Amino acid sequence: MRRAIEPAQASDYPPNVQAILKRRAAASEYLGQELLEIDTDAGWVRIAYALNETHFNRYGAIHGGVIACVMDDVLATAAGLVAQWGEIAPTLEMKVSYLNQAGAARHTAEARVIKRGRTVLFLESLLFNDAGKTVATASATIMIAPLKRPTDRTAGV
Repeated sequence: MRRAIEPAQASDYPPNVQAILKRRAAASEYLGQELLEIDTDAGWVRIAYALNETHFNRYGAIHGGVIACVMDDVLATAAGLVAQWGEIAPTLEMKVSYLNQAGAARHTAEARVIKRGRTVLFLESLLFNDAGKTVATASATIMIAPLKRPTDRTAGV
């Protein structure tokens, strides 16, 4: 069942949503990420992104790499809906199709799990501009894996 995200009810959400609400990643801040809705049963998520001139390419449109970053973010968030505490959802591969230019505006992305295997998920996503026009689509293969903490690289230096 789809439900709107209420930050005050963070403890009611899956671990990845709790983590996002507690402390957003720097990349998510850069993209102006705002979680809107989730459906944990369907593995579906809707997220808004505040894209502006800082995301432009030299021609005055949202850079394709920024759009790919948005797609990776929304896809990983949908995949993370099935993860438990201590698990992550790294992207193994992603294909982005750019359908229309995007300008400075609030954009909305949706992603959903198409098929779930034991440790690998297949997903698809859509990105819309503020007028509802499709800007891009993407598909991805994402793995659910245990989080491995980096070793202390300063020891013995």
